[in-house]
Amino acid sequence: MVDRLYFAHLPTPIEELPRLTELLGGPRLLVKRDDQTGLAFGGNKTRKLEFLVAEAQAQGAKMLISAGAIQSNHCRQTAAAAARFGFECTLVLTGDMPVQPSANLLLDRMFGVEIVHVSDRADRERVLNETFENATKAGKKPYLVPYGGSSPVGALGYAFAIAELVKQNVNADWIVFGTSSGGTHAGLMLGKRVFGYGGKVLGVSIDESETWLKSHVSTLASDASELIGERIEFTPDDVLATDAYCQAGYGVLTDAEREAVKLFARYEGLLLDPVYTGRAAAGLIDLIRNGFFQEDETALFWHTGGQPALFADKYSSLL
Repeated sequence: MVDRLYFAHLPTPIEELPRLTELLGGPRLLVKRDDQTGLAFGGNKTRKLEFLVAEAQAQGAKMLISAGAIQSNHCRQTAAAAARFGFECTLVLTGDMPVQPSANLLLDRMFGVEIVHVSDRADRERVLNETFENATKAGKKPYLVPYGGSSPVGALGYAFAIAELVKQNVNADWIVFGTSSGGTHAGLMLGKRVFGYGGKVLGVSIDESETWLKSHVSTLASDASELIGERIEFTPDDVLATDAYCQAGYGVLTDAEREAVKLFARYEGLLLDPVYTGRAAAGLIDLIRNGFFQEDETALFWHTGGQPALFADKYSSLL
């Protein structure tokens, strides 16, 4: 059996979105509140970290090392998990470093991590590997938390999230969510197969091509399946994804994200973030307007968190 720690606030609630449903003319809309998983303002990475931190402990690690953008939600939750379970933590972050830290970066600092700044994203992988090698040589016993928590071990967090969803007895025809590094996507696919969930799982790409997602997610789901039973061979054709909404680039705010964040806030009192859930919701809204769903269907929007990014200076133009 795979090691797991239990620190997320689960199960996360499922709520109706009646005013948005009425505004958009169907389908019936629900939201799964994984912004309420509890760790450092919550988010989807908490589910993955229950498995990843358990693996780090089992390996005798003393330090967590990971990487992401300056306003990475994954890095914020990794830093919080390190603080909670007594690990040192180093984060390799890319992007423009602000004079004063805000939002996720401010929280990283509060958790006491060491930050290695890399200006060019193309250099991040090299610097991450160097950071890990140097920590190993120094005897710090590091554990490399994969980008986005997206490894076969991390993906298990969302396989078991489907088991949770089944127990909540909610029958949605579609699950719609933001996908990027692929771990959430792969876990949902695996959980759908293992736990017999009948709905379709559609990932709205935040920054990757549909071709890459189909290949990567199917491989990741296949590899993750071996950790809980016999291998299940997923193919790219099994993966539902769209890259129609990410052409502006990662973290680039467009009118579509602005509208989505405003609609969820003003019609349901629900806060999204500008990078992930804002873009995924923008895709959901556009798909509804273009008749992708049947009016009598139910679509569940899986809220993966990220709201601290709302307070980053770079997104002050959100309104």
